[in-house]
Amino acid sequence: MARDFREPDHLPKVRGDEGADPGELPRQRRGSTPQMHGRYPDYDCLEQSEHWDELTRKLVVDRVEHVPELRFFSDAEAATLTAFCDVVLAQDAEPRIPVLAFVDQKLAGGRLDGYQYAGMPDDRQTWRLVARGLDESARSHGAESYAAAPIDRQQEIMSAFAQGELSGGVWEQLACKRAWSVVMRSVLAAFYSHPWAWNEIGFGGPAYPRGYARLGIGLGEAWEGGEALDVDPGAGAKQRRPA
Repeated sequence: MARDFREPDHLPKVRGDEGADPGELPRQRRGSTPQMHGRYPDYDCLEQSEHWDELTRKLVVDRVEHVPELRFFSDAEAATLTAFCDVVLAQDAEPRIPVLAFVDQKLAGGRLDGYQYAGMPDDRQTWRLVARGLDESARSHGAESYAAAPIDRQQEIMSAFAQGELSGGVWEQLACKRAWSVVMRSVLAAFYSHPWAWNEIGFGGPAYPRGYARLGIGLGEAWEGGEALDVDPGAGAKQRRPA
C-alpha cells in the first residue's frame, strides 16, 4: 500500500532506522524517472525541448536516445562498477540511468576535471583501482566479485568505502576516502545531467533562450513540474495536504 505522504512518518528525523522506500512515491505517469517513481509524476522535462536552442536540444535528447558504448572499462570492471553505481544511487530496478556508460565516455575521451588530489593517481587509474578494490573486498567476504555479492553485502562494502574504512590489498595504496570523492564526483555529475533525474527532482531543464521570468523566492516557472504533494515548509508537517 502506498504511504500517506500527508503524515510526516516518512521524514528522515521521524522514521527512525526503518528507512524510506522510494517505491512508495507516486508512479511516474509522464516521461521517465529512475524506477518510474518520484514526486513529480505528471512532469516530463523533454516536453520543453522545443524551447531549447538546437545544440542544447541535441545534446540533452542524445543522453536518452544514445547510450555510449563502453570503451574504457573492461567487461569485469564494468560489471563491478555498474553494480556499485546502482547501489550508491539506489537504482534498484529498471529503468535505470546508465551512469557508468557516461563515466566511461568521459574517461575514454580524456575529459578529466583539470585537477586531482595530491598523492592520488590520475582519475582514470583511480577508477580502475576502485573496481579492483571493491572486488577484493567482496572476495574477503566469500563472494566471487562485488557484482556477484548479495545486495546487503554490496551495501556494507559501499558504506565502508564512503567512510574510508576499507583496508587491505588495493586500499593500502589508494586513499579510500579520496577515492570515494573522485568516483562520486563523476557518478553524481552523470546522474544529475540526465533528463530522467531532472524529472525525478522536478528540474525545469535548460532555460536558454527562453530565460527565467519568476524570480521570487520559492516561485517556479510555469513549465516546471508540480509536486504530487503541496507542502508548505514554513507551516510544518501538520500542513501537509495532497495537491
